[in-house]
Amino acid sequence: MALSTGARSNGGSATVAQRLQKELMDIMTRPTSGVTAFPDDENMTKWTATIEGPDGTPYAGLTFKLSMEFAANYPYTAPTVLFRTPIYHPNVDFSGRICLDILKDKWSAIYNINSVLLSLQSLLGEPNNSSPLNGQAAELWEKDMDEFKRYVLTRHKTPEELDAEI
Repeated sequence: MALSTGARSNGGSATVAQRLQKELMDIMTRPTSGVTAFPDDENMTKWTATIEGPDGTPYAGLTFKLSMEFAANYPYTAPTVLFRTPIYHPNVDFSGRICLDILKDKWSAIYNINSVLLSLQSLLGEPNNSSPLNGQAAELWEKDMDEFKRYVLTRHKTPEELDAEI
């Protein structure tokens, strides 16, 4: 099955599709524990990913669904990544937008889907509280971890619960 880029055909789109196809093959042949990513249906530029909360963090045992969208000039531009699972985190707002340097000004073409997902998984256990999108979460992370965990569990939905809402 050939996957389309979902964009108008031009040389750049073909290159993006080739890069994403290679990344998909890498993910399938060398899976990384705790992260998954696959294109949505026939559109190679829109992906659904999951990350598992790391052990020893308030997110341990939880799975988070994300959307990834790739521009026509990927890998020279960072993908747009959003949490689809509601998450209570200092660096994620209530719309799922993420404050992470490698998705903004520190992006480099050497990064790939797997490195982005692993960075997000790491961010779950090591938030950047000096640059929060959710100030309340940053404050609770520092002052009251039990209350923080309560908020995490209150907001979280399983992938099955999310799918049922569609």
